[in-house]
Amino acid sequence: MRLCYNILFLISFWVSAPWYFFKMWRRGNWRAGLGQRFGRYRPEIKAAVSGRPLLWLHAVSVGEVGVCLQLIRSLEPRLAGWQFAISTTTSTGMGELERRLPAQHLRFYYPTDFPGAVRRAFQTFRPRAIVLVEAEIWPNFLWQAVERDTPLFLVNTRISERSFKGYLRFAFLFRPLFARFQGVGGQSPHDAERLVRLGFPSEAVCVTGNLKFDAAKPDDRPGLDVPALLGQIGVKPDALLFVAGSTHSGEEGILADMLPRLRQKCPNLFLILVPRHFERTKEVTRQLTDRGVKFIRRSDITDQTRLAPGEIECLLVNTTGELKFFYTQASVVFVGKSLTARGGQNPIEPAALGKAMIFGPNMQNFASVARAFLEGRGAVQVESSAELEEALGQLLGDARLRSELGARALKVVQENSGATHRTVDLIMEKLT
Repeated sequence: MRLCYNILFLISFWVSAPWYFFKMWRRGNWRAGLGQRFGRYRPEIKAAVSGRPLLWLHAVSVGEVGVCLQLIRSLEPRLAGWQFAISTTTSTGMGELERRLPAQHLRFYYPTDFPGAVRRAFQTFRPRAIVLVEAEIWPNFLWQAVERDTPLFLVNTRISERSFKGYLRFAFLFRPLFARFQGVGGQSPHDAERLVRLGFPSEAVCVTGNLKFDAAKPDDRPGLDVPALLGQIGVKPDALLFVAGSTHSGEEGILADMLPRLRQKCPNLFLILVPRHFERTKEVTRQLTDRGVKFIRRSDITDQTRLAPGEIECLLVNTTGELKFFYTQASVVFVGKSLTARGGQNPIEPAALGKAMIFGPNMQNFASVARAFLEGRGAVQVESSAELEEALGQLLGDARLRSELGARALKVVQENSGATHRTVDLIMEKLT
């Protein structure tokens, strides 16, 4: 079985390699960490691995990095003398680790699931235990952990319908591996039930809640001074800021089309567009230009930039890691990848700031979270671009309505907090 998997993985890797490396090239700085993806580490990383017990946490991308950082802060007092290391899959995740992970902890790229790459990673870091965030399951990685008798934990787990059917289809491969997990935290009772049906030990599975409710708490550390930045480009202090976060293809064009109509009703409206992938800058720039939108790219703003009031009506944020800072100043938030694409993006971050938010019909990746906000009347869900424009018009024209919606969203976040404490208890129960 293992041989068959590795043959199929090798074939699929080389078939998808052109697209994979092209995507890395588009995002830039693709050579950085390339060796780590194949289990090759520089001497300074190897030297930084101490003889202390090491806890390896894996975060796929930016959202999971926030969860890992939250867990480390809570685990450090209870695992005194341990070393912590976080791996990530994406360059945006690595960027977040470089900004936020304290220097005494290790950060590196997760190894591609080749036997040799995974084996070299284990030989380098020699983890005493492993914590996987959400559902990042790779057979060679798990086989290596099982062979070394390394305790495995899966936390903040959400099992979508598609993933559930896929794991069931390949139960002969995954069920023996799932049976070796010592602790599994599901986001909801529904997730916990599915985890048991997939073969995770029933005694190891519990409902911990969604860690992203805790990870989304506002960060007190200094960050981007958004008011000062907006002042540089001529945005007045009393402007209504509409922040469209983590948008995907098609959504920027829709928002650009409705901007003139919204500005007729609210002349002091300013649009802040934050595409999910900054490598789409050229595409989004073309869409805004074709529609006659007056805008500036975030990357073009320097200390010397000074624009007159009203000179532009839109800021295109083509940088990474800054969305949360723009959320803090938002009057209304649109959560992207929910109108023209499937899956949705995380609505918890703007909600934790008490912001009025809207999302589209496609929130499959955050179904339970979206449902919690809707049931708590802390968000507006729309089915079409026409409904989005109507909802925006109502919210932008009514400060009281925005305030009430944001307050209810914050209440939902507060009511769902505590998953970090429960998850840490789950881990500590097996490590002590």
